[in-house]
Amino acid sequence: MPIDCSPAHPCANLSSNASCKPSAAPQAAKKAISMPDKDIHEIQREPHLVVFQEKAGFKDTYGGEAGIVAIEYMRIFPDDVASDTLLVFSHPIGRGAYLPICGALAKAGHHVAYVNPRFQGNDTALIMEKCVIDLGAAIRDLKKKFGYRNIIFGGWSGGGSLSLFYQEQAEKPSIRTTPAGDIADLVAAELEPAQGIMLLAAHVSRSVTLTEWMDPSILNEDDPLTRDRALNLYDPENPNQPPYSENFLTSFRAAQIARNRRITDWVQAKLDDFRGRGELNREFAFTVHGTMADPRWLDPSIEPSDREPGVCYLGDPKIVNDGPVGLARFTTLRSWLSQWSYDESKANGLANAANISVPLLAISNTADTACSPSHAQRLFDAVPHADKKLVHVKGATHYYAGQKQELAYCVDQITQWLQGKGFSDIVAA
Repeated sequence: MPIDCSPAHPCANLSSNASCKPSAAPQAAKKAISMPDKDIHEIQREPHLVVFQEKAGFKDTYGGEAGIVAIEYMRIFPDDVASDTLLVFSHPIGRGAYLPICGALAKAGHHVAYVNPRFQGNDTALIMEKCVIDLGAAIRDLKKKFGYRNIIFGGWSGGGSLSLFYQEQAEKPSIRTTPAGDIADLVAAELEPAQGIMLLAAHVSRSVTLTEWMDPSILNEDDPLTRDRALNLYDPENPNQPPYSENFLTSFRAAQIARNRRITDWVQAKLDDFRGRGELNREFAFTVHGTMADPRWLDPSIEPSDREPGVCYLGDPKIVNDGPVGLARFTTLRSWLSQWSYDESKANGLANAANISVPLLAISNTADTACSPSHAQRLFDAVPHADKKLVHVKGATHYYAGQKQELAYCVDQITQWLQGKGFSDIVAA
């Protein structure tokens, strides 16, 4: 059995590049054998920890020693299939190792790893550039320890734009600082590029998605309860009701971008003020109200699909709009610029996709209430080469919750694509 690699494990105090090791190392990876039946494999789950040092002006995650980064990943693999190809999933806030898609892929014979960046479960102070560094450290560890030769990203949801950001910087490294000017050297990180990318129910990026969900009726961040009635989707007295006119949608989208930019201007002014006083490492946390107001949730005629009308993936959008779990509800100056700013964030899936050269598989779930149909299409269109494929999974929701048929179809599509690219000998049903 593998050892416990939780953050409390003694190896979390290591001060050099290190990782936990299972008590009994598995066989060296070999090319996958052909398996005619699907979903018949018993799977193992191994937790691992990677620890490394970094220089930073202040600590941006809770607990542990300053200057020491400890990230976790889980390897999920079938007992009876060896492979030199690994499907790597990650997400800016991690915590997806038990997603239905990860287990289903392993049961079908694939080797899977889920990487949790340092900001696991809390994106308040999240820096996208550091997520890329963490993902790179995990990939190096996985290849060295288990001998995987091919890395294929499983970019699910927010992991899609993270995968594209990583791959762009692995192929064409250029970033040395965060948008706030702090050191996050992706050139020196020497990221190992993946050999392929899968975008699974992926949205275009955190910054663009937030902007498309922002409530533009909030005109003053210091007075969020006073709202412009004509822009408030949840005000029954709003003269603009579904189905929304094109003129209203144009004005609404422009107002969303304008609100995002106002916050960015305030953030940059705040940082400039601190630095002007010589407080180079000072941070400031703040609340962003009203971040779940997308007209698509209330008007199913906008980007028609099989999604349930009137709801978002977190429930009733009117409640979530001002609740504690909306996107970007709690954030910091630096984090806003890195992950939420419409103009400043470098983790923009559409821009990043234009700079990748590896094969792409994009899967769109037609009943998804988180990622609308245009997101998959926009990402697909942004990839400049022709070695790409777009698949629609009819009736599938964001998480495939209780959807065995839809999940099985998705796994089959992935298996066929991998096999066609020479990454797997597993035979799809």
